[in-house]
Formats: sequence, C-alpha cells, structure tokens
Amino acid sequence: MQEALFGGMDAAAMNPSSTTDVVPASGPVRMRLADRSQVGVHYCCIDELVPLDHRVRMIWDAVGQMDLSKFEASIQSRQFTCGRSANDVRVMVGLWLWAAVNNVAGGRELERLCHDEITFRWMCGGLSMNYHTLNDFRVGHRDALDELFTWTLGRLMHARLVSVRRISQDGLRVRASAGGKSFKKRSTLEECLTQAQAHLEDLRKLEEEADATQVDQRREQCRRAAAQDRVDRVRQALSELTAVERSRAQLKNKQKREKEAQASMTDPEARMMKMPNGGFNPAYNVQLASDPESRAIVGVSVSNSGSDAAQSQPMREQVQKRTNQKVCEHLMDGGYVSHEGIDRATDDAVTIYAPVRAVKTTQDIYARQPQDSDAVAAWRSRMNSPEGQIIYHQRASTSETVNADLRTYRGLDRFHVRGIVKATCVALWSALAYNLMHFAAALR
Repeated sequence: MQEALFGGMDAAAMNPSSTTDVVPASGPVRMRLADRSQVGVHYCCIDELVPLDHRVRMIWDAVGQMDLSKFEASIQSRQFTCGRSANDVRVMVGLWLWAAVNNVAGGRELERLCHDEITFRWMCGGLSMNYHTLNDFRVGHRDALDELFTWTLGRLMHARLVSVRRISQDGLRVRASAGGKSFKKRSTLEECLTQAQAHLEDLRKLEEEADATQVDQRREQCRRAAAQDRVDRVRQALSELTAVERSRAQLKNKQKREKEAQASMTDPEARMMKMPNGGFNPAYNVQLASDPESRAIVGVSVSNSGSDAAQSQPMREQVQKRTNQKVCEHLMDGGYVSHEGIDRATDDAVTIYAPVRAVKTTQDIYARQPQDSDAVAAWRSRMNSPEGQIIYHQRASTSETVNADLRTYRGLDRFHVRGIVKATCVALWSALAYNLMHFAAALR
C-alpha cells in the first residue's frame, strides 16, 4: 500500500519545502528508554500527594465540623474493653460522601478504590477497609444520617443560602436490587416457603446426626444462615403480598383490581413501577424536595408506592420539621394533584402551583367547575395567569436538574441494597453529597 501511494517519490518530492542539501542521518536512533527495575527511595507522606485545593479536602473539612456522636453511639469498642478498635467514624462518613461525589455505588468498588486511588487512600489515612465494614456502615445508621442531613441543611439556612418558603417536589424512580422474575403469586410463595422450611429442617437434622469432629462448623453455620434468610424473605414476601392485595382492591380500574397480586422473593418491599423508558421494573419511588432559588435538596423520602398522589403533604411536613420554618408555596407536577390535597394545603396556608389536567370535553379547564371548592377554583385561576405559569416553570428547571445530577453523578442510578430503610440511607448519602458539593465554597 505504501509503495502504491508513495513509490518513486523521494523526500524532496514528498516535502517540497525541504532543501536538497540536507545531511543524511547516520547511526541508530537515540531514545530514552523506560527502566522499571531501577531502585529509588522516595521520602514523602500521602498528604503531600493530594493538592491543597482538591475537593476531597473540602469533604474532609466539612466532616470535621459535623456532630457525629450519633454514629459513635452504636460502637461497642470502648476504653478498658477487649476487642479490635473501630474505624474512625469521620473517615467512614468521609469515605461514603466522597464515594457519592464520585458516583461510586457499591462497597466492593469503594474497597478497591481505597487501595488503588490516591484520594480515597488519603481519606482512609492508613486505615484498612473491607467491603463488609463499608456496607454495614452505609446502611446501619439511618437516624444518625437523617440528623446529619438536617444539620447540614440548618447550617446552609443559617448562612441564608437556602430558603424553604417555596419548594419544588418531584419523584425519582430508582431500580431496585431485584429482577422482574423474582415476583411470584401467593400460591407459588406458599410452595416456596414450604420447600425453604423443609430445607432448613434437613440441615438441622444433618448437623445433629453428623460427628462434631467431621463437621466444618463455620461452613454449616453459613449454610444454615442462608437457609434461614431464604425462609425469612419468603415470609416477608407473603406479608408484603397482603399489603399489595389490600391496595389493589381500592383501585378504580376493574382490570387492574382483579389482576392477581405478586411480590418479590428477592426484595419483598420493592414494587413494579413504570420507569422513564416506558417499561416496568422493580423500583422504589425516591421523593425529593428542593429550593428553586439555590437548588439545594431540602427533603428526602423513599417509598414503594408507584403513585405520587399522596406524597406532597408528607414532604411538606418533613421539610417544615427539618427546618422549623413554614412552607408557603409548593410546586409539583400533575401526578401529585388531587382536589382533596389542594383543599388541605389551602387550610395549611400553602399555595399550590401544579398543572391543571386536560379533559376530553370542550369545556374550559381553567374555569370553575360545579364540584370545585373555593381552593380548587382559586388554583385553576392561578394556573391560568402569566404569573402562575412563570412560578410553575421553576419546577422543571429545579427538580429535573437535581434528579439528573443524583442519577448521573451521585450513584442513584440503581439501588444495590434491599429494603426501604437501606434505600433511604443510600438516598440520604447522595443528597448530602449533592448539597456539600453544591455549596462547597460556603461550607469550607
């Protein structure tokens, strides 16, 4: 190919600008070669390897100002007692916050980074980490984590960076750690429970009949624990199935109401939900409230309800409890709208900004309807005004960007834990990391 392209052409022809009196090179080409066998001594500490203005230092500075006594309360290693000392809770909190900042969603990946990546090694400060310890800490302090989120929010409000007079709310469907085929009907779950109980009983009989010297005690304990865990999950699935049947019986759609309910054996608290891509997957509904002015997250909750209809009032109450301030205006999309909810919000002196649902008839949707209360009629009129439309448009520019940030950059694309409690912990870590990075300069 080269001969076909350049054959018969000398250097001058290929490069017309070159001169004809170039001195030809003589001898082999000289290059600096890599030598990885050379021995050297390098005197430095790990602190010198991280720049002073690096973001990981901001996270550590913020953690150093936090009250982490709630995290320390569960530690059993105390002075004058036996046992291995626990890892510094400041390091553990800092690691998971830094993990959320870098979109790290699992304990195994975080353990690897603690060995290989310099900023995570710097955060560890020489402490050894394993994924069991990391995962247990991540989901084992829900109340302490909730208070830490409130503390951070309070500091931002004290600095007049955040306000909750007007909040915007939206739901984020996050995939659960379960597959669609793990959802079973009641008859199948009852059969699985019978089999799981029989398997557990067989393991107990084998352990009693075997010679103690011939049995690997640790292996048998693991097998028995796994069998017991399966029994517990199937029982929980049957319990959740009862709740699903109760809620399905209240549906207005007859076809959906008569459809046989199912529950997951892998994550019993997960529910099949319609996802943004139009499909249905096991998921949780993460509710987020944010301040349209600063775009700070001011409220976080996780539920297994596929509907947003009953989520607005609990979120307002949560935000007001966290901040001890009154929510006056609430922005939400059409999925939250109900006439009863608007009436309750008006009784609480809260102004609702939400779209008016279109109807198939030719009537004016913004005109007062015969069944409307005064609060609902005022809402229709408000959403028909230019001022109301301008205020409502803040919802998309606030909630949608917050949702995208958490899903894309803060590890909230999919849950790697099971259950509402653990999922709430993961959502709080992501929201806390978002607020810290969003107000990095103010928190230093």
